[in-house]
Amino acid sequence: HPFTGDELKLSSQSDWKQLLHLGGFPEPFLSGDKNFYSRWCRSYRVRLLEEEIRSLENIIELTKLELLGIRLPNLVGSPISLNALREDLNVSHQTVDRWLQVLDNVYYTYRVPPLGINKLRAVKKEQKLYLWNWSLPQEDSIRFENMVAGHLLKWIHRRQDGFGEEWDLRYFRDTAGREVDFILTLDETPKLLLECKLSDTEIHPPLRYLKDRLPKTETRQVYFQGKKDYETPDEIRLTSFPTFWKDWLEKYPM
Repeated sequence: HPFTGDELKLSSQSDWKQLLHLGGFPEPFLSGDKNFYSRWCRSYRVRLLEEEIRSLENIIELTKLELLGIRLPNLVGSPISLNALREDLNVSHQTVDRWLQVLDNVYYTYRVPPLGINKLRAVKKEQKLYLWNWSLPQEDSIRFENMVAGHLLKWIHRRQDGFGEEWDLRYFRDTAGREVDFILTLDETPKLLLECKLSDTEIHPPLRYLKDRLPKTETRQVYFQGKKDYETPDEIRLTSFPTFWKDWLEKYPM
């Protein structure tokens, strides 16, 4: 796992901005240098896609696999369409599915499944994709969502390994298109509803919709830029991600 903000004891907005833009891997983050970061990202992709995969998997069309690896940062946070990727790369559905699994296996990507709730007409199959190096997406809003996913996944793995608890990371999307970024479940019961926004905007309507149907579940909307911190009458708290993360770790230490 990359570094998280709590491990680095980040306190200022500029420190968090560096983590967002340089990622949590030690070399680029500790360098603090954008040029070094760019060189490192290129060599990281080459090592991962050409050297490690070549030694582990029998893949002939490595060039197309690398094209897939380059394309995926633009798809972060969105449900993955195997059919669209198949058409882009001119390969079979089974090949794209296998390549995505290979990229998961070498810790380039990971996927978050939806929380299937029949009474809410939730989708059950479409997985969202995220990168272990959350700094690769171009848009800050997507980077931020990926960084939050990385923090949550690391926390989940530590709770699973250290406490034997069955936490999982999910997201919500229904057939009407309402979507909430993340849901943390314990023993398949939702414990946290979390929506990510780059700035301290108004509460996301689908988050209100889901909170209304899961009223006992802790609900937060977190932002990267802003100053607002308040709780709505329906118990949805709007706060910065560092504040949320500090509160969450006090409640559930890693």
